Amino acid sequence: MSQYTYNGLNAQKWRLAAVPASGEPTVSNPLRDNGADPWIEYWDGYYYMSTTTWDSTVTMRRATTLNGLKSASDTVVWNDSGNASRCCSHWAPEFHRIGGTWYLMYTSGNSQTNFDGQKLHVLRSTSSTPMGPYEFMGTPLPNQWNIDGSYLELNGSLYLMWSEWVGADQSIRIAAMSNPWTVTGSHVTISQPTYSWEIQGGRTNEAPAVLQHNGRTFVTFSASSCNTPDYKLGLLELTGSNPLSASSWTKTATPVLQQGGGVFGPGHNGFFTSPDGTEEWLVYHGNTTSAQGCGSTRQTRVQPITWNANGTPNFGTPLPSGVVIAAPSGE
Repeated sequence: MSQYTYNGLNAQKWRLAAVPASGEPTVSNPLRDNGADPWIEYWDGYYYMSTTTWDSTVTMRRATTLNGLKSASDTVVWNDSGNASRCCSHWAPEFHRIGGTWYLMYTSGNSQTNFDGQKLHVLRSTSSTPMGPYEFMGTPLPNQWNIDGSYLELNGSLYLMWSEWVGADQSIRIAAMSNPWTVTGSHVTISQPTYSWEIQGGRTNEAPAVLQHNGRTFVTFSASSCNTPDYKLGLLELTGSNPLSASSWTKTATPVLQQGGGVFGPGHNGFFTSPDGTEEWLVYHGNTTSAQGCGSTRQTRVQPITWNANGTPNFGTPLPSGVVIAAPSGE
């Protein structure tokens, strides 16, 4: 048993479930240093992970165990060094299997020092794995600044979710797609920073990530400035019938993951499923001191999700560094 103390009944249950039995595979945080904006998928016997590189490349690593990602080598799966409009500042890669094909979406721009040109770009794998090789497909939103793209698949339709400035607020927006690189129709704002916990150091909602469970659709987002220890996760739920209507989305009034356990500024997350499909896991980044901000100090971290009695996700408290828990079910 670790010496870390969890507060509350749900968290205590999560702790007991996570204690590994003798001989079972385990995992501990962090999974990697310099691991901002992480994304993990389990596919065909491997965990695949990608994080922000800051340069002209998108890299990926893979391992047969989650803990094995710590020592896996990075492979460059895409290089934009020869393209002036996409050359620089590669952030937040995500790879999704849509219609049996892997697509990789990332943010980049035309400068290493000026981020005003940052936009989303989409690649398509020409193989059956997330490692590619990839071909360039397009820039879904070519006419404005946009970052942190993710996909929502719902009732046979595909949607793009992203973060964009709407007035003074960095906001979460959504639009329909005709394919994974082409947006159609109007752009709808579904979340803006309104609560005090969303405006620490800046009025920020960014990094949407979809979690679907028992027929319900949730979207986490990161709130407040990543330059502060108050960067944290908020939660939206699709409570109406139309994802392109702001009134169909309901925001939880309090954050669902925030600093704790010696982890500061936890955010920009993704989700992945255990090898046997019975568990959902959270991957996110966090700092180890309150003075660190949006740079290379952020580490990739993971922990399992539990579910509250009302059907909403319980992310608990950030798991402290070095605490050993059971690896995802099915390893």
